Amino acid sequence: MKLAIATLLLGVSTPALAVGNLPANVAPIAYDITVKPDAKAMTFSGTETVTIKVKEATTTIILNAAELKLGKVTFDGKDAPFALDETNQTLTVTLPAPAKVGNHVMTFAWDGKINTTSAGFFAIDYNNPDGSAARMLATQFEAPDARRFAPMWDEPVFKAKFTLSAVSPGNQTAFSNMPAAKVTKLTGGTKLYKFQQSPVMSSYLLFLGMGDVERKTVMSGKTEIGIITRRGVVDQGDYALAEAKRLLTYYNAYFGQPYPLPKLDMIAGPGSSQFFGAMENWGAIYYFENEVLFDPKRATQSGRERIFTVVAHEMALQWFGDLVTMSWWDDLWLNEGFASWMENKTSRDLNPSWDAQATAVAEDREGALALDATAATHPVIRHVQTVDELGEAFDSITYQKGQAVIGMMESTLGADVFRQGIRSYMAKYKYSNTETDQLWAELAAAAGKPVKEVAHDFTLQGGVPLVTLTGATCAGGNTQATLTQGRFGTDTPSKKPQTWRVPLTLGMVGGPITSTIVQGAAPSIVSVQGCGTLVLNRDKGSYVRVKYDDAGHAAIVRDFSKLALTDQLGTLGDDFALAISGDQSLDRYLAVQAAVPADASPLDWAVVSGHLGDIKGLFLGTPLEAKLNARSIAILSPAMKRVGFEAQPNESPLVTNLRETLVGRLGYSGDPDVAAKARVYVTALASDDNAIPPPIRAPILGVYSTNATPAEWEALLAITRAEKNPVRKNSYVRLLGNARDDAQAQRALELLKSDDFTAPQKASLIRAVAGRHPDMAFDFAVANMDLVNGLLETSTRAGFIVSLGQGSNDPAMPGKITAYAEKNLPEASRGGAKRTLAIIAVRKESADRVRADVEKWVAGS
Repeated sequence: MKLAIATLLLGVSTPALAVGNLPANVAPIAYDITVKPDAKAMTFSGTETVTIKVKEATTTIILNAAELKLGKVTFDGKDAPFALDETNQTLTVTLPAPAKVGNHVMTFAWDGKINTTSAGFFAIDYNNPDGSAARMLATQFEAPDARRFAPMWDEPVFKAKFTLSAVSPGNQTAFSNMPAAKVTKLTGGTKLYKFQQSPVMSSYLLFLGMGDVERKTVMSGKTEIGIITRRGVVDQGDYALAEAKRLLTYYNAYFGQPYPLPKLDMIAGPGSSQFFGAMENWGAIYYFENEVLFDPKRATQSGRERIFTVVAHEMALQWFGDLVTMSWWDDLWLNEGFASWMENKTSRDLNPSWDAQATAVAEDREGALALDATAATHPVIRHVQTVDELGEAFDSITYQKGQAVIGMMESTLGADVFRQGIRSYMAKYKYSNTETDQLWAELAAAAGKPVKEVAHDFTLQGGVPLVTLTGATCAGGNTQATLTQGRFGTDTPSKKPQTWRVPLTLGMVGGPITSTIVQGAAPSIVSVQGCGTLVLNRDKGSYVRVKYDDAGHAAIVRDFSKLALTDQLGTLGDDFALAISGDQSLDRYLAVQAAVPADASPLDWAVVSGHLGDIKGLFLGTPLEAKLNARSIAILSPAMKRVGFEAQPNESPLVTNLRETLVGRLGYSGDPDVAAKARVYVTALASDDNAIPPPIRAPILGVYSTNATPAEWEALLAITRAEKNPVRKNSYVRLLGNARDDAQAQRALELLKSDDFTAPQKASLIRAVAGRHPDMAFDFAVANMDLVNGLLETSTRAGFIVSLGQGSNDPAMPGKITAYAEKNLPEASRGGAKRTLAIIAVRKESADRVRADVEKWVAGS
């Protein structure tokens, strides 16, 4: 599953529902499910025949069911009484006589509901180009929501085969994981689709979709790759189709296991979600349109790259997740961390002009380190007992730290050895379930040396190691570097000492690399070939922060332009983080920032831009905000002048992305030139729908909406209401929440009480308002709790409202969040609240630490 951008996944609604484990004495072998949806009534009926294996004699069978009205249950042809436990989402069937060991057959009949948000069986409402209303149906079962569709053993370890049938309107198409085996016309103008039986797979990977759609295909070897969309936009899937074809060839070779299904569809849904952007259903990957459709008249370069990485992520999961699946949600990272790493690896190998390795250092690495260095962290492998904890597991630790740990292991073992281990793992456990140590065992066998000891240090405990260079002396052409290992943290709990075995590479600028393991606070001396400027964590392959002594840091600043790009970006990130944490003064970071040359990589300037925004974020609503805006404009305006507003022929994608970044940062900082340019562009939309150049369309609209006057905001509202394209409408709705002005933000919140927008659109609107007005958004949500919770997917409710206050600098906000959580959430559902409070506390501590240095900096002294 690919997470939605800028979405905090902080928990699940009350009650604190347990997710397992079901008894292991009975397991499904094969399901045969038939459903008949009534899209207009938002209901469906279903029947199921499931072959089961009884492993121990039993008088009761327990499986999962939620929000289903069961009509009849049979066991081996005889009626069987049953009881539903809505709290634990289980169905207990009492057998007429004890079941003997062996295979048996059960049947179920039920009625269910079609949801308005993406959980279980759900509907997506949109308008056709002619303005007529349309409705698409789809399923989303991760996690754990397959039980809302049919009675199932809804846990990853219970793999089974699925045969799915569905009745659709005569003018619509149904689609699922497997190709249709037969389509039969029924009386009343409907059709019955019967799909081929699937391989054994976990229940959360089952998929059904239905609607008035188009499908376009390409072949890759024996596999048919398809894009399924609402009518009129299927050609926008051409880019994803072409990239999926390249990726399938790459993955077949890398994993050593050919993709096993006859087809691989990519389904583009016109809706949105607070939780996810795409889902890896085996053979039927579901995407929201903005994650897979590419409109060259409107899409940015970053949007193009996002589509590639999302497609790469979901396709990697067809192996690392679908073919081989974690036994339980504790090891969710085996799916998502590996897929995140693979999306970067394929970007690097298939699109070298994107410089994906350096981008991962600047973005993914920092995303993981930021959360991992707070009290809100958790181990990569975390025990999951409730739905709340499962929802919290979909976060930057699981995805980005997981990615970083995988990358570190590849770097440590070598790419060829690592791939050999992965191939062995895939061959050994295909169509099965695993735990993380089974992966480490295969990598160790391939490498011929232990792996799990180092791996456990980074997966079984949270936190970030810090390696410090305390001294370096040169003698006889070699340098003796003295290193210590501590812990990096941005708040008091995250500074508690811990020990890691840290794989570390180091070497002189441009010189050979030395590899070592740094462990513990006792100094260790490492001999490095050559003398000169020593760089720790060369290419930033290890998951670690590094700190230099005064002489070492001065050399890094002096020779900054000579460093590899990955080391430049990592140094900027480390020095900024060390200032925020109080481990060194902000002056050190500012010295490195000042060393960034005008002609540095666009990625360097993008990182500088991000840090300027981070510093301002510490002081929003204070007198320092305006001064920081002015300083940001002074530093970044020359870069903006160099890249200009218009793309140049054959320019690097990195330059294109930097332009997008700078337009946004300068515009949000109040740069009058950028704000004026945005108004000119948006005004021109009245006569030319494509007036804004695609590379800067998104930030220009964002700058315009942020700085909009009351009249301009009302005009934007009118455009939003009139927009028929569902994806554009989703974007416009979010723009309405960007307004800097308090009165316009309040107007945006009042739209949640109207019938203008869908539930997912309203949820995105209040989230947008919280970006600039966290106190206002939180207070509105608390005052209108039932309204707001009604807009949300089940998997986000416990964490959504509390997270709206995350950006607040009001000293009263922590108390308000605590009071809300204690009143409305049981203890087991307060993980999101605790995380939000930790992030607020870190921001306050960080602001207090650097305030004096920032005041000195903006004063120019």
